[in-house]
Amino acid sequence: MRAALWLLALFGVAVAIALFAGNNQGTVTVFWPPYRLDLSLNLVLLLLFAAFVFLYAALRALSALFDLPRQALRWRTQQKERAMNASLLDAYSHLLAGRFIRSRKSAEAALGQERSLSSGGQQVGNAAQVRTIAHLLAAESAQALQDRASREEHLKQALEQAASRDAQETREGALMRAARWSLDDREPQAAMAWLKGLPQGAARRTLALRIKLKAARLAQQTAEALETARLLGKHRAFSAGAAQSIVRGLAIDLLNGAHDVAQLQRAWTSLEAAEREMPELAIHAAQRLIALGGDAHLARDWLLPVWERQDELGDGLKVKLVHALEAGLDSFDGAWLARIEQAQRGNPRDATLQYLAGMACMKRQLWGKAQQLMGQAAMGLQDAKLHRNAWRALALLAEERGDSETAAQAWKRAAE
Repeated sequence: MRAALWLLALFGVAVAIALFAGNNQGTVTVFWPPYRLDLSLNLVLLLLFAAFVFLYAALRALSALFDLPRQALRWRTQQKERAMNASLLDAYSHLLAGRFIRSRKSAEAALGQERSLSSGGQQVGNAAQVRTIAHLLAAESAQALQDRASREEHLKQALEQAASRDAQETREGALMRAARWSLDDREPQAAMAWLKGLPQGAARRTLALRIKLKAARLAQQTAEALETARLLGKHRAFSAGAAQSIVRGLAIDLLNGAHDVAQLQRAWTSLEAAEREMPELAIHAAQRLIALGGDAHLARDWLLPVWERQDELGDGLKVKLVHALEAGLDSFDGAWLARIEQAQRGNPRDATLQYLAGMACMKRQLWGKAQQLMGQAAMGLQDAKLHRNAWRALALLAEERGDSETAAQAWKRAAE
């Protein structure tokens, strides 16, 4: 369609020129004494057009001739820039391939080519970024070669080159790499110091938070590591299960770091509500509180949310819960006894609940009921410690009623 329209337009122009030139009777007379020259108007117009075209072509030819030195200089600059970029690509490729000596040589060659361009007066686009990246590649290769002095020198120059506003992103990357290298050298404090140089937004990026988490764990700064792990979980840096596992492990380390009851309570309070509802954390905190001589009532308050969801617990966690509650049976109040009895009646075949109810009855000197519950529990318990404790309790109950033969058999089963 477009070609047809152009053809029609061309025909229209040809017709217009033919009409104008065919019927044009005008003449142009040039007087040059003693001569007189008569020319047709069409010829004059044609000569003017030809003169314009010739003049335009001559000016363009002269411009191209005088521009040849500049074109040659630009060509040489482009060749040097291409060589510099090729050296950068070679450095990165060698680094990925594990050829660290060649990578460092290529990065240093790129730096030399950039200096040659700058000394010649040619400005390279993003020169600061190019120099910074080349220094970082050289530093990365030096780190792999365990050449710490060369690494520090290239890192220093990279940070100096990245001081400009145009290279801000590259500077942030250099600081993160420096922190990572400090981690490789087992220097967590140095890694944390490098991360503190990042802007607030960059410090909350996933990569920076991962480095910070590793540094905090290596420096045994459990509280800092726990807060960082929470942020990573919110950023979905880990899967839900992995994030929960990491937070749970760090929270347990935080609780283990408490050396008295006051420290343990502060550590427990610092946990988020969702974390305090984790069965593993609540059980561990209660056991830790009892071990430090804390209030058993407070420990049971921590365990109450777990107890209310005991049907969701696995066998291992349920056994740990029973161990934690058993440690404070001497101070059980009526409310907890009612809870245990109600849970045992609701699930009469659960051996762990039978054991806990039986131990509670023993503490209350309800010998008959304790004998019945312990006898049932001893036959069904799978945990070795609970099974041994059940037979020990049966032996004590037999001794209480004077049945030495049954007591001896129970002691024997406990020993087995």
